[in-house]
Amino acid sequence: MVFNPWEAQCQPQQAGERETKEGEGEYIVTALLRISSRGQSTGTVMRFESPRCAPLTSGKTVLGVFRSDVARGNNGQYITKFLFHGQNALMVYRLEDVPTAMEKEARLLLFQALKGSDNLSCLEHLSGAQLSITLSAQEHNQTIPKQPFPQTWHVWYADRYTCQEGDIDVAHNDIRFQISFFNPDVAGNPMDHFSAEEAGLHSFYFLLILAYFVAACIYAQPLWQAVHKGGPMHTVLKVLSAALLLQSASALFNYIHLARYSRDGIGAPLMGSLAELCDMLSQIQMLYMLLSLCMGWTLSRSRKSQTKPLQWDTSPTSTALALGAVATQGALLVWEQFEDTEHHSYHAHRSMAGLLLIGLRIFLALLLASILYQIITSERSALKRDFYLSFAKGCFLWFLCHPVLVLLSVVFSVHQREKVITIGAILCQSISVVILYRLFLSRSLYWEVSSLSSVTLPLTMSRGHRNRY
Repeated sequence: MVFNPWEAQCQPQQAGERETKEGEGEYIVTALLRISSRGQSTGTVMRFESPRCAPLTSGKTVLGVFRSDVARGNNGQYITKFLFHGQNALMVYRLEDVPTAMEKEARLLLFQALKGSDNLSCLEHLSGAQLSITLSAQEHNQTIPKQPFPQTWHVWYADRYTCQEGDIDVAHNDIRFQISFFNPDVAGNPMDHFSAEEAGLHSFYFLLILAYFVAACIYAQPLWQAVHKGGPMHTVLKVLSAALLLQSASALFNYIHLARYSRDGIGAPLMGSLAELCDMLSQIQMLYMLLSLCMGWTLSRSRKSQTKPLQWDTSPTSTALALGAVATQGALLVWEQFEDTEHHSYHAHRSMAGLLLIGLRIFLALLLASILYQIITSERSALKRDFYLSFAKGCFLWFLCHPVLVLLSVVFSVHQREKVITIGAILCQSISVVILYRLFLSRSLYWEVSSLSSVTLPLTMSRGHRNRY
């Protein structure tokens, strides 16, 4: 008996058809993927204008149409890719027009590597497929050969007209299809929609949400009291708390999307989009806060030679510099969402926008290092130097975690790189937020550093109150 995953779990959702315009090619298809997916899945019915602009996402249920004209113009129609692992991996396809598929001699071709295929003729390219599946049934389950280690399989469509030269007068009807991919679960049954590079992310986000919940139960009330009472860093604490809430919301939306994706291979595209929006807003808020603190201190230091801590500064110059950096990062983040087809909050930075983001983060880290170096070298108090050094650690960890993780991910295998970047970036930025929280709420360090210590801080006495004794 052939194992049928469609009878063992919920049916995938159907999505409305979205047509691309002739000549718009790669940009249109990529935009559709942005709306419909989050790297793991896509629920959009689409037309592929070229083999290079087909969805390059990693694990999904794909809905679309096979087109003979596209396949003929590009030595085959590129559909998608999937990272299979282990034994009993499965690919399931469904067709709406089987007679047309049989008349065209339609088939699916699976390749393990595409390097050098651009220099091959049509027949040479198609003959290099490791697996060929004839589309002769309404539904078919195809078992993938055992994988000694995770490997990427590329799926192409071809028919009798793909390599045929000259004009063809026969009218070609498009064939609607649905393809789903399954990796073996813990029990060895092909029930897992996640590709090898996504395995474990669902559990990670669950543990992350659990950690956020426990931390909120313990620290929410003391933090609320500290913010409510005011103090030298009242604005900073509010912005830092807002950034942390956005990070928590992003993790929650990601978990909801992945939980649903684990059942149907499509997920909740709206939740995925909201997760990325929250993450972008969190990145922008943190950048604006850190730059406002450092630039404000530097610009005002010449006016006030007295001790002035890192405080929120609203001077026109510092505000303009901070807003300029925020606008640049925001534009690059949005650009990256539309350019990188693997749709995650933490990308591998293979696109031009991703590389520019890495450069921007390194530049900002160097800028803050220069500012903080001037502050530390001019400070005589050891206690205050410790304060600035701790602040520098939090800044550098926030800005440099992405570039360092992208660099370190090169030594890992392909299916581990995305997880290394995603999990590493979230953990590093969470540690950075903890460092900044402890610093700004510190009773001892902050009391000595703050020039506004006349304002009562949590669990401390004001200066005026101390002078009574």
